[in-house]
Amino acid sequence: MSVRELVVLGTASQVPTRHRNHNGYLLRWDGAGILFDPGEGTQRQMLRAGVAAHDLHRICVTHFHGDHSLGLAGVIQRINLDRVPHEITAHYPESGRQFFDRLRYATAYRETVPLTEAPVSADGVLATTKAYVLEARKLSHPVESYGYRLVEPDGLRMLPERLAAHGITGADVGLIQREGALGDVALADVSEVRRGQRFAFVMDTRLCDGVYALADGCDMLVVESTFLDEDVRLAADHGHLTAGQAGAVARDAGVRHLVLTHFSQRYSEPDEFERQARAAGFEGELTVAHDLLRVPLPKRR
Repeated sequence: MSVRELVVLGTASQVPTRHRNHNGYLLRWDGAGILFDPGEGTQRQMLRAGVAAHDLHRICVTHFHGDHSLGLAGVIQRINLDRVPHEITAHYPESGRQFFDRLRYATAYRETVPLTEAPVSADGVLATTKAYVLEARKLSHPVESYGYRLVEPDGLRMLPERLAAHGITGADVGLIQREGALGDVALADVSEVRRGQRFAFVMDTRLCDGVYALADGCDMLVVESTFLDEDVRLAADHGHLTAGQAGAVARDAGVRHLVLTHFSQRYSEPDEFERQARAAGFEGELTVAHDLLRVPLPKRR
C-alpha cells in the first residue's frame, strides 16, 4: 500500500527551544523517503518518530544555515553505521559545497554506503523517476537558498460508466489500458487524465518568483512562516516570510494543504500563525506544524 505523508521532525528557526527541535522533515512518497533540511538533533528526532536510516533515499538541503544543516553529520554517519542497502543522493546549493564536505567528514567513520552528491546551481529538474520529478527553484535569502518541488506524472483514471457503455469488462479493461484501443473504442473514450500530485518545500526566503513557482498548484506546500505580520519589516531584513505572506502565496497558488513551520522563538502562541494565514484569504486545509507530527498528503482530486 502506498503511503504519502510528511513527518515533521523539527520546527524551530535559528535555535531549538524546549518544545521545538531544529528543522527536519521527511517526505514519504510511496516507497521513497526524502529528508529535507536536517538540523541539529535530526538523528534523535528520527528515532522518536519511528524513521529509520533505511527509509532515506534522498537528502535535500535548502541552504547552509545551521538550523537547516547541522544534523547532516549525524544522519550521514547513521546511514553508514546501519549499512543502508541502497544508494542515497544528496542535493544542496553548489555554493555551499565546502560546508557539505565539512559536515560529511566532520569526524572519522567508515563509509559503507554510496552517497551521490548532486549539487544545485540553477533552477530546473534535478531528478526524474517513475514516481516523481524533483525540481529546484532559487529563493531570496542572505545565503544562496533553493526550494524543492516534487511533481508526480499525470496518469489515467478509468471511468466505469463509459466502460460499461462500451461493454468493456474484466480482462478487456487491462487490455485497452495496455494497447490504447479495443476495436473502435479508444482509451480516451473510457478514461480521463488523473492529475499527478504536487508537493513543495519552501524554507528561508523573502517573497520572490521562486516561491510562487514552487507553490503553484501544489497539493501540499510546506513553507516557513518565521514571523507574524506585525514584524514584516524584520522578516524582509532577515530574508523570511510572515504567516500572512505564506497564506497569501498559498491562496494565489491554489494550494490545497498549507503547512506552516520554522517559527521564531519570540512567539509562544501558535494559533496566531493560523489566524494570520486565514486572514490573508487562504481557505484550504491548514496545519501549524509541531515536532513529530504526521501530515498525510491530500487525496487525489
